[in-house]
Amino acid sequence: MDRWAEKVGVPGRLRPAGVPYVVHCDVSQSPGKRIPAIFFRTEGGGEPVRDWLKTGLSAEDRKRIGHDIMTVEYGWPVGMPTCRPLEGGVYEVRTNLSQNRIGRVLFYIDKFGRMVLLHGFIKKTRRTPAGDLSLARGNKKKHERGLP
Repeated sequence: MDRWAEKVGVPGRLRPAGVPYVVHCDVSQSPGKRIPAIFFRTEGGGEPVRDWLKTGLSAEDRKRIGHDIMTVEYGWPVGMPTCRPLEGGVYEVRTNLSQNRIGRVLFYIDKFGRMVLLHGFIKKTRRTPAGDLSLARGNKKKHERGLP
């Protein structure tokens, strides 16, 4: 048996003379998401981040935020400028929006390795507002207690 047949897993087949080794790669089979994103769901069934995206932002801004979330999903761990750790296991996805605005989506990684989107807002000050961070931490605790 030819070493080529062993490499391609075809026992007993011989590589024809003059045929070079060829490696086929199917780019449609990309490695996939490292941490799939899910929306935090409240006791009443609401999804705060999804609601904020649908009602408070333009289509272009939603697209930019979605792209940055996707960057984190496929490239985790991701550092600055796209993603930054805050405190207590909460991270932020940082997105530059139209009209010189800055969007933030706060998330954490749950025990199943999912990116749980906890809270979204438009940043107006240099620091992450304490109210927004405490809301995200509260949503994280609720999710950890067993909400889907």
